[in-house]
Amino acid sequence: MIVLGLTGSIAMGKSTAANAFRRLGVPVHDADEAVHRLMAKGGDAVAKLARIFPDALKDGAIDRAVLRKRVLDDPKALARLESILHPLVRRSERAFLATARQRREALVVLDIPLLYETGGDKRCDVVAVVSAPRSVQLARLKRRRGFTKEWLKQIEARQLPDAEKRRRADFVIPTGLDLRRSLQAIRGIVTMAKDGRIGRRSRGRPQR
Repeated sequence: MIVLGLTGSIAMGKSTAANAFRRLGVPVHDADEAVHRLMAKGGDAVAKLARIFPDALKDGAIDRAVLRKRVLDDPKALARLESILHPLVRRSERAFLATARQRREALVVLDIPLLYETGGDKRCDVVAVVSAPRSVQLARLKRRRGFTKEWLKQIEARQLPDAEKRRRADFVIPTGLDLRRSLQAIRGIVTMAKDGRIGRRSRGRPQR
């Protein structure tokens, strides 16, 4: 089973790419979705986070907007948040991979926004990065509610530059204006995996 890490900078089209893999029958573990479940009512992270960030507790769930404001400019608070969430997300990921192996899947996707930044690429056989021109990225961001240049600056301070991600990646999925090119790249990856043409990752040697 090939484990493909899917990542990309903010507003590069990663969610669209993940959905395309799903439509092709590839199981996807979405780290963000796992976090949503953990912080929803009854989630495993709610009680722990509420003890540290009591103002973020709303109706039995953790309010992500409140939490985001608390940690955005506070590295210590962010570290405490990650120390709670990361092990729980990893547990979810391990369960997902165990199930996929039992089903003898040829390819699975780990959708992780900060894959390189957290060392998640070391758990993957290959990595695919979604990438779009800067102008397209900014146009997408400006359509988002609450977008500001300062907010973007803070987000990008935590992320590797797009060019560096592309340099490290085994595959680059273009996600600009031509959706057909994106889908073609994704279908190519799936076909290669099912045909056994994707091997285990050779560190630092991208498979293009």
